[in-house]
Amino acid sequence: MRSLYVEGDSRLHRLSPRIKLILLIVVSLALFLTRSPIMLGGAAFAGALLYGSLGMGWREGWLRLRPILLTIAVVALATLMLNTVEEGVVVLLRLTTLMLVAAAVTATTPVGSFIGEISSAARPFERIGLVRADDIGLAVGLVIRFVPEVVSRYEILRQAHRARGLKLRPMTVIVPLTIQTLKSADEIAAAIDARGIRGHKPPSRS
Repeated sequence: MRSLYVEGDSRLHRLSPRIKLILLIVVSLALFLTRSPIMLGGAAFAGALLYGSLGMGWREGWLRLRPILLTIAVVALATLMLNTVEEGVVVLLRLTTLMLVAAAVTATTPVGSFIGEISSAARPFERIGLVRADDIGLAVGLVIRFVPEVVSRYEILRQAHRARGLKLRPMTVIVPLTIQTLKSADEIAAAIDARGIRGHKPPSRS
């Protein structure tokens, strides 16, 4: 599977995964606690600078964000139609900033580090028997790894439509994309079970 991680030596690359995850949480909370278009615009500009400082090139950076940007545009347009212009702008800036910061974090943090940090954060809940920490870490890691895979498959389907001279329609893309993704998910689940990764048991409560 492809990875979202990009090799580099930026300041964000050098930060520990734990600090980056904490910063992402803080930024997310701050974005949803303000409704000022000016502040959100400044935050979006800062997020763009942060994302652009990773050294991956604007073309690759745009290709990574394009599917998410389209989704954000649809959400913002729906908000604009149902509410005020200001509300639509706030949603657009808020989600765009969050996307840029999250993309920067995932591009500078290996999946293994994500899994380790999430699993460590879930350990206290495992000790009281609520969750399995390793399963949560594994689930988060698989979600992150699946994002570029789904985008890649979408691009393949889009190019296949273009090669046949067919118009790209939602149903002709969503259905095969969903089937392919579910098939891959089943194969990965079977491989995980065959290796006994999910066979561990959480510690018993004393």
